[in-house]
Amino acid sequence: MDHVETVIIGAGVIGLAIAARLSQTRSVLVIDQMGQFGEHTSSRNSEVIHAGLYYDEHSLKARLCVRGKALLYAHCARFHVPVKQLGKILFARTASEHDKLAAIEAQAKRNGVCDLTPLSQTQVGDMAPGLSASAALFSPSTGIIDSHQFMLSLVHQLEQAGGNLVCHTRFDSAEHTASGFHIALDCDGEAFALSCDTLINAGGLFAQDNAKRINGLGERHIPQSHLCRGQYFSYQGHHPFSNLIYPMPEQHGLGIHATLDMAGQLRFGPDTHFIDRLDYQLDPDAKARFVEAIQSYWPALDPERLKPDYAGIRPKLSRDKGQDFVIEGHQHHQVNGLINLFGIESPGLTASLAIAEYVEAQL
Repeated sequence: MDHVETVIIGAGVIGLAIAARLSQTRSVLVIDQMGQFGEHTSSRNSEVIHAGLYYDEHSLKARLCVRGKALLYAHCARFHVPVKQLGKILFARTASEHDKLAAIEAQAKRNGVCDLTPLSQTQVGDMAPGLSASAALFSPSTGIIDSHQFMLSLVHQLEQAGGNLVCHTRFDSAEHTASGFHIALDCDGEAFALSCDTLINAGGLFAQDNAKRINGLGERHIPQSHLCRGQYFSYQGHHPFSNLIYPMPEQHGLGIHATLDMAGQLRFGPDTHFIDRLDYQLDPDAKARFVEAIQSYWPALDPERLKPDYAGIRPKLSRDKGQDFVIEGHQHHQVNGLINLFGIESPGLTASLAIAEYVEAQL
């Protein structure tokens, strides 16, 4: 039976970040059931580098977002990954939201993000003509990244260190042994077995399904999985924005906000809609909701230029409350050599290199 020190299930941005880091000191195999890396959540998001403003200061999200942001900007410079530190305008639409804006500013400071600056009405008008805001903050460390090029750089790091990424390979089961794990895989229809010392479940939307196939892991250590689809609409042609534009956050996300891609095209989203199965179909009836939400802060929106673009799905652990990243090693579930990652949604892309650091420390 072939042996590798570490097997990582899932070649999204989290699995690849962990692989790139661990491959510097041990042999690593990354497997993914899809035809290439990052086909789900990692390539269907806003591609935003988050500052770390919103999250409870005691949470992994806060810690790993702030640390990950610094690591990510440094990585992009080192590996020539396209990135733009555009900054973000975070605003209150009306006086009734001023307390929310102040609470976010206070939370950011508790998280170690001390670069938020208030914007006057004149500054808002200069930076974002047509934005209807009664108060606003500017986050200069927020940016955007080419997530595909970032993942390519991680694959390059992995392979330069002698590690391997194998796609079209499904994780079937793992048997915990005295020395590690016996792993059963389906490689494009062919059964394959190998052993490893360490098993890392970074399966994203499929992490809970993977965990159920690990013999010896108790069900109480596998949280519920809820699929939350978010749609994006792109805006055709000229627009007045050169920064990211964010209203006050909502229960299951950051609201329908405005982001830019690397070419400067404006897009809006995501909304939130819980679904029962993996489905990236766009809802044609969503446009009216988007138009209403966007016109509440950008009245000059031309609905005719708003076109459905794509959808992403976030791995939620609950339908009715917020969540933190769940990264659990043997001290939680008593299965030596196993680390499970659940509920890695936004700011997972920003936090990815810090998550890799955290996983390495757990090992």
